[in-house]
Amino acid sequence: MSTVAEDIRTAETLDHPLDPLTPAEIRRAAAAVRKAHDLGTGMMFETITLHEPDKAAVQAFRPGARMAREAFVCAFDRSNGKVYEARVDLARDQVVDWRHVPGVRPRILVDDITLVGEVARADPRFRAALAKRGITDIEKVQVDPWSAGNYGLPDEAGRRLSHTFCWYRSEPNDNGYAHPIEGLCAVVDLDRAEVLRIDDYGAAPVPMGNRNYAARYRTTFRTDVKPLEIVQSQGPSFVVQGNEVRWQKWRLRIGFNGREGLVLHTIGYEDGGRLRPVLHRAALSEMVVPYGHPGGGHFRKNAFDVGEYGIGVLANSLTLGCDCLGAIRYFDAWLNDSKGDPYCIESAVCLHEEDAGILWKHTDLFTGEVDVRRARRLVVSSISTVGNYEYGQFWYFYQDGSIHFEIKATGILNTSGIRPGEKPDYGAMVSPGVYAHYHQHVFNMRLDMAVDGERNRVVEVDTVALPVGPDNPHGNAFTVRETVLASEQRAQRAVDFNAARLWKIESADRRNGLGQPTAYRLLPLNPVATFSSPQSMVARRAAFMTRQLWVTAFHPDEMHAAGRYPNQSAGGDGLPAWTAADRPLVDTDVVVWHSFGLHHLPRPEDFPVQPVVTSGFALHPAGFFDENPALDVPPAASTMSCCVD
Repeated sequence: MSTVAEDIRTAETLDHPLDPLTPAEIRRAAAAVRKAHDLGTGMMFETITLHEPDKAAVQAFRPGARMAREAFVCAFDRSNGKVYEARVDLARDQVVDWRHVPGVRPRILVDDITLVGEVARADPRFRAALAKRGITDIEKVQVDPWSAGNYGLPDEAGRRLSHTFCWYRSEPNDNGYAHPIEGLCAVVDLDRAEVLRIDDYGAAPVPMGNRNYAARYRTTFRTDVKPLEIVQSQGPSFVVQGNEVRWQKWRLRIGFNGREGLVLHTIGYEDGGRLRPVLHRAALSEMVVPYGHPGGGHFRKNAFDVGEYGIGVLANSLTLGCDCLGAIRYFDAWLNDSKGDPYCIESAVCLHEEDAGILWKHTDLFTGEVDVRRARRLVVSSISTVGNYEYGQFWYFYQDGSIHFEIKATGILNTSGIRPGEKPDYGAMVSPGVYAHYHQHVFNMRLDMAVDGERNRVVEVDTVALPVGPDNPHGNAFTVRETVLASEQRAQRAVDFNAARLWKIESADRRNGLGQPTAYRLLPLNPVATFSSPQSMVARRAAFMTRQLWVTAFHPDEMHAAGRYPNQSAGGDGLPAWTAADRPLVDTDVVVWHSFGLHHLPRPEDFPVQPVVTSGFALHPAGFFDENPALDVPPAASTMSCCVD
């Protein structure tokens, strides 16, 4: 994540084996693949990213040591649709592994986003359908390139496709989502750059009310908002060296790739002069947005924003004072374009610290003595724009050893029109003539746990009420029941509110001062129930959303909950395929996959731009320490606070 245009870094000068690829390494990887396996003029590069070394090599690495550096490459041939994977030894600029992956489709590329609109607008059938709706100024039509999914249609077989929806913009900066062009969908062949088919489900009036939100359209603003400044006169408390961050006993590494976006590595907590590991790797493995409208092409709305588009590729360049506030450290992200050339997303990741209220407090009722500490937290964040929506990934690290993750969802509702007399049974009206469908956002976080080492087990903890009887004469008793999730089939679990269910990840090798296994708890703060039928294509392709917890035995190739290639997949890949082996999970290297999300029933207040809504989970130490680890946080008296009348 250097800001230097060409960083000629080799294994001899490597900072750390988990550092993202430099621009020079991206270019060399592409050149090595072309030299060994040139696919001709139709060759496109989906992915060029770090092939992460195995854990033992990472743990053994010492600064200044030499280490093999490899790139993972996914390339495809537009002329025939074939997809290939390669592994490149960057020390020798040689392809050490090359294979064809049959029957899969790569992600939708940034190039495709522009292509789809151009191809659709040029098609006479598309123009004729617009003319039927009274629209003749074709350049004012906004065409959004959605993933096509897989519905078994014969004419779509074997093609790399996008299924589109469209809106009208009266001028370039107009909010098109206020003007849906209902019932018109183009199915575009991305490799042939042609419209395969026009699906016209019937027109509806195009609402033309002005629903713009940008500052340029506002004539008045609130006048009582006074400055709220963040002042850190001595600078931030974190220290950054390369991609390593140290803050308040926490230590972690920041990574980034085009698919997952923000990745955190080797998260540990310094305790008694020793760095104790908690997580080896944490990243958003997949997400899906299933919509609840069954007709008019809307049944195809179930985007896998990570695996079909890449939230890293779509990351924003963050700005001071708006996206991040305070003393900020930014990290740039170097990615590849479809030609294999490197490009930079400046300030793709933001690092800062912020006040987090009270850390702990007690007032002694007998003496009146008060002890209180202010909390602060370290924030690592990145924001991506996927079509109409924005998704912010926010990791929070606290002084008491807790970790929280939060998705901040904002942006604009995906809208449709509505025909006269039609009832909005599958959504809500958010503006005259503007219909927003019920939908969900289901995320899956891959947590490669390492609680005091790699040998862990996962324990389900339920709170249970005891029946009234001799042991519970007053009916007030409740206790906990702990169950070790011993194998992958048994570790497919759902949240149980009636049991206040949570999960513990315990160390097999370390105990605390009370003789208990050291552990972290996973608290499912925002679970989402699945409303799609088990037979539906979206449920088959996104099986991860049917359970809030999956646990697998670690395998380096198992990275994405819906599989490596979810675009146009038929389903069954990823977690359901891997867990069919029912591998043992006790006292071994385990990966925890947590599904959570947002159940979105739109409201008028969500339009024309949606206020942030949040979803996430928490990891809390549970016997990891012998006492509150934040006792040594010093008292702080703010010199900037004051009383006001």
